[in-house]
Amino acid sequence: MTPPSLPVFSAAPATPPALVVPPMPPLVSVSPEQKLELLEYWRSVVKRRWLILGLAAVAALLAAVVALSITPVYRATATVLIEAGKGKILSIEDIYSSNQQREHYQTQVEVLKSREVALRAVRALRLWEHPLFDPRRQDPSLRATLAQALGIGSAKLEWTEAELAEAVVGPVMEALSIEPVRLSQLVRVSFSSENAALAARIANTVAQEYIRADRDARFRISQEVSSFLQDRLSSLRDTLAESEQALQAYRERKGIVNLAGSPQTVAGQQVGGAADNLLRAQARRLELEGSYQQAKAVRGGDYAQVPVVTRDWSVIEALRGFNEGERRLAEARQTLGANHPRIQQLESELASLRANVQRQREAAVASLTREYEAARDTEKALQRSLDTAREEVQSVNREEFQLAVLEREVQTNRQLYDMFMSRAKETDLAGDVQASIARVVDGAVPPTLPYKPAKSQIVALATLLALMAGALASILMDRLDNTFKGTEDIESRLKQPVLTALPEMPALARNAMSRLFLDDAHSHYAEAIRTARTGVLLSKLDVAHKVLLVTSTLPGEGKTTVAINLALAHAQTKRTLLIDCDMRRPQVARSLGLAPGTKGLTNLVAGTDPADACVTPVPGSDLLVMTVGDLPPNPLELLLSQRFKDALAELSRQFDVVILDSPPVELVSEALVLAPLSTSTVFVIKAMSTPAPLVRKSLARLQRAGASLLGVIVNQLDFERARAYYGEYTASSYSYGGYGYGGQLGHDPAPADAPTSKPA
Repeated sequence: MTPPSLPVFSAAPATPPALVVPPMPPLVSVSPEQKLELLEYWRSVVKRRWLILGLAAVAALLAAVVALSITPVYRATATVLIEAGKGKILSIEDIYSSNQQREHYQTQVEVLKSREVALRAVRALRLWEHPLFDPRRQDPSLRATLAQALGIGSAKLEWTEAELAEAVVGPVMEALSIEPVRLSQLVRVSFSSENAALAARIANTVAQEYIRADRDARFRISQEVSSFLQDRLSSLRDTLAESEQALQAYRERKGIVNLAGSPQTVAGQQVGGAADNLLRAQARRLELEGSYQQAKAVRGGDYAQVPVVTRDWSVIEALRGFNEGERRLAEARQTLGANHPRIQQLESELASLRANVQRQREAAVASLTREYEAARDTEKALQRSLDTAREEVQSVNREEFQLAVLEREVQTNRQLYDMFMSRAKETDLAGDVQASIARVVDGAVPPTLPYKPAKSQIVALATLLALMAGALASILMDRLDNTFKGTEDIESRLKQPVLTALPEMPALARNAMSRLFLDDAHSHYAEAIRTARTGVLLSKLDVAHKVLLVTSTLPGEGKTTVAINLALAHAQTKRTLLIDCDMRRPQVARSLGLAPGTKGLTNLVAGTDPADACVTPVPGSDLLVMTVGDLPPNPLELLLSQRFKDALAELSRQFDVVILDSPPVELVSEALVLAPLSTSTVFVIKAMSTPAPLVRKSLARLQRAGASLLGVIVNQLDFERARAYYGEYTASSYSYGGYGYGGQLGHDPAPADAPTSKPA
């Protein structure tokens, strides 16, 4: 096939224009993964239902074996009523509140659980003689056997009853259960044992021994209290007599008749009067001290600025005379000359008046000093008087305090003696009364049915837990798998349409996989490619020449294979050109089996070769391929150049469809450069392989770069697994399997009468 006439690019280097970045379209929001709905949980469980049911069956079988091997245990229960407020022998007047009754009930429950009650029951029944509790029997446990084999322990030959009871009380307390009945004064005493009759006997004995233990304890306490009270009464009587004698001796020694009389009153009045006089003296001293400090701070004898001096009457009179002398001197100077005898006389008088003012000021300061010192001495004298009065009051207070101490001691000893006398009489009266603190309202009877194990419950619970564990494990496995499972999963999580789903193919050579659309035109794979071709052709119907970019997230997703087969499908109806833009790892030439060293895109952009020499026809089809050609040192700069844009624009005018095989988005930036130059972008995702977060990131980058996303092609989809996930056929599998292509996914030979011409 002869390729169409293509433009020839000059080899002369051209100055690349400034890179024009297209305006960034509004970023399409990518919604986060939604939470699994009940239907998704159900599908996850149904997908592994046989494994989950098998796990449940194994768990039920193991639980049944374990339940049957367990020795049945019987539980007998006796009910005890704890009387509220009984047994209080030291005070017959105590009235218990509701809180005290509750505390009393809880205390008795704890007593019922005590080791002492259990030990009394063991001794009453002599349980060490029963085979189930006899510690003298050989211990069959592995630990005891190993200990004896290593010589660490040995069997004890001689046992006393006390040692036997101590050895048995531990297992008895482990099997004993004390349970208070809520909102009542009842307590259930239960015992679990392999012997039903023994369980009932022990439960009844524990209840009875609890009542006997309380009665014995109260009797002993009554005897001890009575003896204690009698001993204390004698000593209290002597102590009371001694305290009364000490009080009377103190009164006689101090001559106290009535300490609250006149001496204390007079002393208090003296202290009050002295304190008032001291306050007035302190106020007067502080008042004088300020003026004294002002006068003392004056330097050079200039007391004119001291307020107390300026207010002095003698100073005021001296200043009045001085001012009058100045006035007369000023009048004389107006009429007489400076050397006139009258002027000289007036000046002499004025000097005498000035000296008089200074003398009066100094006299006022001296008077202030004397008055301040007198006020200070008065304050000190009053302070000494107040201290003396206080000492007298303190002496009286000490005597009163000592008297009060002696009186309180007498009063306390008398009250204590009276209280012990009253309690001793009460104890004597109540000593013979022994009311029971509790009684058995419902005795234990030997049970007929075992308490445990509940075999049916064990099996049911094990089965239920196994089912739940299996279901949770299945859901967790699906949640941890962040890849895409099928078309429905992609559309719901990416909000992008799925153009087609390519079936998973058996292991084929790269050359065979790339030409699968030609070599096996009736396979499911070929039909899926036709579906994608239809989606591309129906998009942007007004655009006559389409540039289609094919890219993916990561290498190994089959992007190049999809691009080649999609180009072969378009070549059947349109003039199609496939350009390998992956200049780092070119795969198109190798996949199609083209000769090495074929001229391609780099030669065309560089202008070293014409366009006719840079395109190669694919044998057996109308497809033209432009390989990479000579590998450039910097592929990104080549794609950013204006010469590449011009070449791509010219090629898009010459062909109806131009398909660009781009490198993956997450490795290099070539796809982001090619996206705004293409009319549409097709994104390839490998089913059950590519992580969803990376796909969302790649799509967001393409959209920010200005790509027009046409849709997604799902590659290598296992339809059986997709049905296991979603419980239904996808659109592609249904059409492939039910519309007449009912062969295997990988290869379905055409019938003998199938047409060999290319479909329109």
